[in-house]
Amino acid sequence: MPMLSDYARRKKIEYFFGDIPKDASILEVGAGDGWVGRYLKEQGWTNYVSVDIVPPADIVGDLRDWRNLGLKESSFDVIIAFEVIEHVDLYQEMFDLLKPGGRLLVTTPVPHMDWACKTLERIGLNQKRTSPHSHLIYFKDIPLFTPVDTRVVKLIGQWGKFTKVAK
Repeated sequence: MPMLSDYARRKKIEYFFGDIPKDASILEVGAGDGWVGRYLKEQGWTNYVSVDIVPPADIVGDLRDWRNLGLKESSFDVIIAFEVIEHVDLYQEMFDLLKPGGRLLVTTPVPHMDWACKTLERIGLNQKRTSPHSHLIYFKDIPLFTPVDTRVVKLIGQWGKFTKVAK
């Protein structure tokens, strides 16, 4: 794991998971190598499931096809999407799956600083992207959700906690 990616993982745990109840129903979108799920399970969260287009996710498939993946509308207290939304627009799907008042936890590059992410990837300090960043977005422009707490991290990343609002 590249040095900056490993550091970011530790900081994400501190920022995002301190106030999530252990019995919350959690969906992770874009599970990658499974590090979030391993952490949550090791720390006692009991109702976690991941979805990604590749293994080792619990559910392998495209979230845009959530009904056929066996997921239920308004069934999750928390949805985690770390380094996902810059690749694909899934806001409607995450809105549909989140319970009213539920939380969306998101990280993504700051759009105008994506060049810096590419540079860090090239020199081996940051994890390489798995697909193009074709859906970069500023948190102020995220549809359907209300920001609860957002921050810019090290000038290049956006971390945010959002809640589901009524349509």
